Amino acid sequence: MSTQLRRAVASSFLGSLIEYYDFLLYATASAVVFGKVFFADLDPALATVASFGTFATGYLARPLGGLIFGHFGDRLGRKRMLVLTMTLMGVSSFLIGLLPGYDKIGSVAPVGLVVLRVVQGIAVGGEWGGAVLMSAEHARSRRGLWAGFTNAGAPSGMVVSTLAMSGTAALTSEADFLAWGWRIPFLLSIVLLGIGLFVRSRVDETPAFLAAAKKEERRRLPVVAVLRDHPRVLLLGIGVGLAAFVVQATLTTFVLAYGVQQGHPRQEVLNALTVSSACAVVGILLWSALSDRVGRRPVVLAGVVVMAVFGFLLFPMVRSGSGFLLVLALVIGQGVIHPMMYGPLAALYSELFATENRYTGASLGYQLAGLGAGFAPLIFAQLQRANGGGSTTPVSWTIAAFCVLSAVCVLALKETNRRDLTPDLTASTADRQREENRQ
Repeated sequence: MSTQLRRAVASSFLGSLIEYYDFLLYATASAVVFGKVFFADLDPALATVASFGTFATGYLARPLGGLIFGHFGDRLGRKRMLVLTMTLMGVSSFLIGLLPGYDKIGSVAPVGLVVLRVVQGIAVGGEWGGAVLMSAEHARSRRGLWAGFTNAGAPSGMVVSTLAMSGTAALTSEADFLAWGWRIPFLLSIVLLGIGLFVRSRVDETPAFLAAAKKEERRRLPVVAVLRDHPRVLLLGIGVGLAAFVVQATLTTFVLAYGVQQGHPRQEVLNALTVSSACAVVGILLWSALSDRVGRRPVVLAGVVVMAVFGFLLFPMVRSGSGFLLVLALVIGQGVIHPMMYGPLAALYSELFATENRYTGASLGYQLAGLGAGFAPLIFAQLQRANGGGSTTPVSWTIAAFCVLSAVCVLALKETNRRDLTPDLTASTADRQREENRQ
């Protein structure tokens, strides 16, 4: 493992951890705090829906971030964009920690929350593609494992954000937590930002991008190249990732609110989420490494099939009232099954596109699939509200439907784990595109 690869992997993992700490901290807060702080004039059920609605705006903004930073990342380089995305995320999260609640500034509070959430979405939308490519394009072998560290940053960020939120909740009273305690984890973002920028500054630009940049030819806009040369691959890539994101949001956001509604203490649910997120880090790396040996498709396909079934067991385990079954449900779901669906995606998306438009293509595919995570809690909360908080069977069927869609898309894609990411400088861009489409 070369020094630059080691730095690239560390930078991608830490950058992803920080980005998702901020992004998923909002998810936790939207489930347990924001309904009371920013939507205090609504009835509790509707406030939860509104809170998840602002959560969804971040996912709506992610494709825009992927498009913007993907374009400049393909033109100017991966490293520059990653510094900018990390700065945007850290500053916007810090400002959320300073934002007054509804009782202080009225309707301006939720509007400000939405604006800052959009900035978060743009930042994380641009971060993921660049972070994955920094590892994938530096790697000479075991690309699935090294790229998987970026995806492992998401549950790592969840662990840190949940610990920060639950630790603050444990050290403050209920009233103090709602008044000011929840703000502390958001304000800590500025410290993480400084650490992340230091680590990221020590990583060189990727060899694949530098090689492609030496090719003197007139290049189309990256997004045009993706939409014209890879429309089928882009659509299939979106479909492959949809189920993983729906399940991710179910396990990390919706189940958090549902568990509290079913009588589990908030701290117990947060602790279960912390344990399962820690297991997810290991699971992602193990399944990603396995995908280097057996291929991306078999691992992802096995995950979506198993999750389609487990979705019907998840909610009965949560509403059983048993703390042990709550932890077991989240560990199996988030720590074992979901990593099968999610871990290999980092390498898979980077292998679907040519170097000249890889940042744009990978980001668009991943972030458009990510819309599933943004809307799933909102849809599920509406389903719960519509039936008076009764049966979760419609939710389980919805999860299963997304899993079936992803399975079909996985089967329609060709295996990519043996693809070379280094551009052939003796061929034109069009020739390289046609060659990659044949693979």
